[in-house]
Amino acid sequence: MKKLKKAVAVLAIGLGLFAYANPALAAVGDQGVDWAVYQGDQGQFGYAHDKFSISQIGGYNGVGIYWQSTYASQVQSSIAQGKRAHTYIWYQSVTNTALAKNVLDTMLAQVQTPKGSIVALDVEDGIANTDVILWSLQYIKDRGYTPLLYGYKHFLTNNLDLGRISSKFGLWMAQYPDYNVTPVPNYNYFPSWDNIQVFQFTSTYVAGGLDGNIDLSGVTDNGYIGGNAEKPKTETPAIEAGKEADQVKGNAKEVGIAVKVNFSSSTYATGETIPDWIKGTSYKIIEKSGDKVLLDGIMSWISVYDVETLDASTSAPVVNAGQTHVVQYGENLSGIATKYGTTWQELARVNGLSNPDMIYSGQTLNVNGGQSVATAGACVVEYGDTLSSIAAQFCTTVERLVSVNGISNPDYIYAGQVLKF
Repeated sequence: MKKLKKAVAVLAIGLGLFAYANPALAAVGDQGVDWAVYQGDQGQFGYAHDKFSISQIGGYNGVGIYWQSTYASQVQSSIAQGKRAHTYIWYQSVTNTALAKNVLDTMLAQVQTPKGSIVALDVEDGIANTDVILWSLQYIKDRGYTPLLYGYKHFLTNNLDLGRISSKFGLWMAQYPDYNVTPVPNYNYFPSWDNIQVFQFTSTYVAGGLDGNIDLSGVTDNGYIGGNAEKPKTETPAIEAGKEADQVKGNAKEVGIAVKVNFSSSTYATGETIPDWIKGTSYKIIEKSGDKVLLDGIMSWISVYDVETLDASTSAPVVNAGQTHVVQYGENLSGIATKYGTTWQELARVNGLSNPDMIYSGQTLNVNGGQSVATAGACVVEYGDTLSSIAAQFCTTVERLVSVNGISNPDYIYAGQVLKF
């Protein structure tokens, strides 16, 4: 896991869409990866047998709260590939419970992995306080997630009473002898301690610096079928022990169902290459023939095994005219927007907010508009946005955005650009 050493832009994150497949139990000994902005929008899996990912949502860098712009697409990428997705929060110099509550309320409101899944605190830099960490882990647990404390043994033991923490909460511990490519753990360098549930055994899982982890307790199944018995299960696609991810197929797809193209897909039924910008975006099945489907917005036949169904309806709710919302402590603009079926950009526009990060308890926000987000007409690109994320947010397709806006390169959009949809 890389330390955050540079400024990152704020990105409001919408609701995650989970593909559904036949569920299966996890196995102790599953390997997986952890991701941050360094791995890009969709992240990178090291090996086909990897079963889980843990993505950074953002956190506190000792100065302020920030969002990791790649979190949403990495979670969606992981689930589209049949992996169990989890979340971690950068937690640097969080030294009092008031600050801890502010950080956690902000982050937890935007977690896109299911209840019961891991939400880990990454404590590897700055000032660390045992009582605050204990309070924070309990706070995460009380909100329905599985808390873990991440860090390197040397830092954690020198800066915290780690025994007090590990007696109550699980650890995700990192330690490795060198920076050579390491596909499997070397237990000669295991950071012996009580209650280590995930072992990060390398930061060079494959060439390029991808981190490799192994689940020692089955904790990465939490939030999925076979997970934490105390929490509701979410039927997202956990992979059978030893089964390759590219062998996992979704449920039957029918005309009218919303689907997205798997990130692992490579060609249409015609043999033509599927562009990367097509993948992960919502499309409707308009025709089906045998094991092939025709998708609205693509108009090319594709195998049913190369698409995954989306959760329920993809239409945006309508916001009632004249509504207002009084901001409560711990709320942010993105969370409020989700409640009213709009976007944080639209709330900022309607209320004349020059800084969408600065709202306060007791503030009254106008949330009216009287129309669905999907028919609002245009949006302004924010730093970290992609066509795929914009299309998902406004219930349209990447292809339509490309066509309507005359975009020659769908991988290139810029902050401040106005897009019609």
